Amino acid sequence: MHRHHCQPRPDWRAKAEEIGLTYHSHEHGPYWDESACYELTAAEVDKLERAAHALHYLCIEAAEAVIKNNWWDRLAIPEAAVPAILRSWERDDFSLYGRFDLAFDGRGEPKLLEYNADTPTALVEAAVAQWFWLQETRPAADQFNSIHERLIEAWQRWAGATVHFSGVQEHDEDAQTLRYLRDTAEQAGVVTREVFVDDLGWDRRREIFVDLAGERIARCFKLYPWEWLWREEFAAHLARDPVQWIEPAWKMLLSNKGLLPVLWELFPGHPNLLAAHDTPVPLGPRHVRKPKLGREGANVTLVEGGVAIEQTEGGYGAEGFVYQAMAELADFEGNHPVCGVWVVDHEPAGLGLREDTCRITGNLSRFVPHFFQP
Repeated sequence: MHRHHCQPRPDWRAKAEEIGLTYHSHEHGPYWDESACYELTAAEVDKLERAAHALHYLCIEAAEAVIKNNWWDRLAIPEAAVPAILRSWERDDFSLYGRFDLAFDGRGEPKLLEYNADTPTALVEAAVAQWFWLQETRPAADQFNSIHERLIEAWQRWAGATVHFSGVQEHDEDAQTLRYLRDTAEQAGVVTREVFVDDLGWDRRREIFVDLAGERIARCFKLYPWEWLWREEFAAHLARDPVQWIEPAWKMLLSNKGLLPVLWELFPGHPNLLAAHDTPVPLGPRHVRKPKLGREGANVTLVEGGVAIEQTEGGYGAEGFVYQAMAELADFEGNHPVCGVWVVDHEPAGLGLREDTCRITGNLSRFVPHFFQP
């Protein structure tokens, strides 16, 4: 695994915007950063793929243990959500995608940092932007990236059916992610409709969710976390299962960092896991504290010698924390990459790398493309 310095394409901003990556920059610099790229070997790609496959099914086993042992409090799951989760689990409701964040330096085994299994973003850049970058800059190389094709294939089971796509207004990354996913669904023959979360309506007479046109919402992809849905005014109706949600309710178990200690209890010493516990005591004075429902690296604290050496702010933590062993992140001239391996329809489908000069990957951490030689 090597990090290369690159010359960005002269018109990279325009090219990014053409494919929907309109959020390529922020006030502190580029988010999409093609001034560097990572080169992996085919063996390293295989190792990441194997790790993601193994971890996905370990997470499913851990979720089953949560259900069997009624460990809902350990994951800060509200009581009202439990019946919907159980029914969704028993039906094995369709799951479209997720993203593992792994620490990997090309030498040892990839280590699980967390599983973004409910509303992962960085999708347009992983599936589309870096693929076009590869075709223009390294056409003879390959990339761990079949995300686009796998998404279309997954949607094909609902060809001819209608799926609503829902998110929040005035959030550019979410809007572009939803547009991209709608496009993959339409390429699979799915009829799509848009409805913002704020516009989800409940028809009391028919006891169904409806959009602004009064059309029934039978299936809905939501780029909106489950734990937030349960705080909405319409939450009382969610337990009636009037909608087939994507991601399904059972993904609340996999997208929760409260699952990390459960994984370690069930599979201690697994090569792709870091030690994790509900308290910091077993880890000693060197560990990472993470909120169970945190997102985008918010409210994470790195502790060395019992002292916080790096931490981020945010609005999470009231739900409780988990404590994880410190991962040894790769260091390339002060840049620390995290490997985001995408899972589509239960199988690994591609890789997106994000890096930062600090050891906590946040929402402004740079997305850097990758390639490998076939």
